[in-house]
Amino acid sequence: MQYYVSPFNKEAKLKFPKKITIYDTTLRDGEQTPDVCLSPYEKLEIAKKLDELRIHQIEAGFPIVSSQEREAVKTISNEGLNAQVISLARTKKEDIDAALSCDVDGVITFMGTSDIHLEHKMNLGREQALNVCMNSIEYAKDHGLFVAFSAEDATRTDLDFLKRIYKKAEEYGADRVHIADTVGAISPQGMDFLVKELKKSIKTDIGLHCHNDFGMALSNAISGLLAGGNVISTTVNGIGERAGNTSLEELVMALKIIYGVDLGFKIKYIQELSNLVEKYTKLKVHSNKPIVGRNIFRHESGIHVDAVIEEPLTYEPFLPKMVGQQRQLVLGKHSGCRAVKAKLDECGFEVTKSELCKIVEEVKKNREEGTYIDDKVFSEIIKTIRGPADP
Repeated sequence: MQYYVSPFNKEAKLKFPKKITIYDTTLRDGEQTPDVCLSPYEKLEIAKKLDELRIHQIEAGFPIVSSQEREAVKTISNEGLNAQVISLARTKKEDIDAALSCDVDGVITFMGTSDIHLEHKMNLGREQALNVCMNSIEYAKDHGLFVAFSAEDATRTDLDFLKRIYKKAEEYGADRVHIADTVGAISPQGMDFLVKELKKSIKTDIGLHCHNDFGMALSNAISGLLAGGNVISTTVNGIGERAGNTSLEELVMALKIIYGVDLGFKIKYIQELSNLVEKYTKLKVHSNKPIVGRNIFRHESGIHVDAVIEEPLTYEPFLPKMVGQQRQLVLGKHSGCRAVKAKLDECGFEVTKSELCKIVEEVKKNREEGTYIDDKVFSEIIKTIRGPADP
């Protein structure tokens, strides 16, 4: 058995869409994290690893930004990946032309639709904005592109206007529309309401681009799926503007294990992908980050370690090898005899019961004095208790 979750999950009788598409925006929204700048080579390496995971779509970048960005997006587009390669474009002809020059399969064209965006950023009225958006959709479709129209700040947009602009986008040939929760300001219940309302007006696919300002990006994404959306935007390690986006690894594993929805991803590459993004972005993954954090499969507490040695799933919802992680038993203040004995066995040391008890006490004492118990320190403790003889 590789995982063991609550049997009550199945009692909820939830219904997910038959087909769910994940488009990953690590190379676009993820790179918009302050202080992050990826080279074309780094972008390509991440894209190839995403493709190895079998991601459905890769949002490779924002071509209008710079010549180097266009080089990166074009390189990814021509790499022969299985994933569909898309890029971001404002509702401007020059942005769409830049995307076309990169040989992408499609574009996400966007405009802020909330009154606060229209007034303070766009300086446009609703009718003007609607016309600009439709012109860009029409232009992109005329050039053979897959087109997703994203209403930026959709979750703070007037509902009637949002319905109208999405309906028009559908009529102009948009392949899907995106709800952008730009500042993470909607609740899961609000997302449920919004998606169901939109489903009354449009038939096209609905994508969900959720930000994590209140820690609810994952919950909002799942709520949107259950309400009838069928496309989710993610980033590796949950990076992105401010508090980041819906985490790719959290969404994939929650759907697979908690909800029983397997999207066919090669999840054994999750940790490799996380490490690669951490390396190139220089954004350190928090030790307690779900799925990929270094502490997720590390155990110190004696009570936990005793049980994990007997049956790992007592304190792990799934086995680490599923995502390319490894279990680690850590020695410290909370360690008991069984954990120390396991470490001794691993190192090839045989000790008496009396020596074991003394080693446990020394481990606790050293840790409480501020010393981390690595292999070198552990060996020194053993030598102190039983002498320097080789194992």
